Amino acid sequence: MAYATRTDIEALYGAQALYVADRDGDGQGEDAAVSRALDDASGEIDAWLRVRYDIPVAPVPQLLVQIACDIALYRLAQTADVRTDEHRTRYDDALATLKRLSRGEMMLPPPPPDPNAPLTLDGPRPIVVTGPERLFSRDKTRDL
Repeated sequence: MAYATRTDIEALYGAQALYVADRDGDGQGEDAAVSRALDDASGEIDAWLRVRYDIPVAPVPQLLVQIACDIALYRLAQTADVRTDEHRTRYDDALATLKRLSRGEMMLPPPPPDPNAPLTLDGPRPIVVTGPERLFSRDKTRDL
């Protein structure tokens, strides 16, 4: 299961970012190359997250979409021999984030609650405390 799609890459970085997937020189990124790079990126993400999370992670948090796009673009750029410092920096940042997630220094956001799930009241309950009658009150100290 890929954590991102071609549409995600275009939404994050614009369609021009896919020039790294142009294998035939027509100015358009090849769908097969993009799909393969995204699958490889998802595999790399799973390898890092397997330590702490059930994989594949579902629903996919936006953080993993971003990481998958960065890794895929790096791999595409490396294959096409057009890698830039920006690709390398994004890839290094993605790996640093994955390392922090695998060590527990960062956590993925919890999945959103299911609106159709029944409401359960098994959570914490309020603490109610009663104490003895007050020793000093206005009525008891009126004549002092």
